[in-house]
Amino acid sequence: MAIKITLDVMLAKRKMSVTQLADEVGITLANISILKTGKAKAVRFSTLEAICKVLDCQPGDILEYESSAE
Repeated sequence: MAIKITLDVMLAKRKMSVTQLADEVGITLANISILKTGKAKAVRFSTLEAICKVLDCQPGDILEYESSAE
């Protein structure tokens, strides 16, 4: 996957659990876990905005582009 989600890094910096993030963002723990493990195929801008608001960060703080070696 070319886009890597580094949500676990930001959660650690903010000393916040996945459960607490899910509650504050208003989405299920399962959906946060899918994002955290990199299994998500897409993320809504509204969800990304809510996560960034709760974590007080920018999208670039939790999303990272990795070019695939060909």
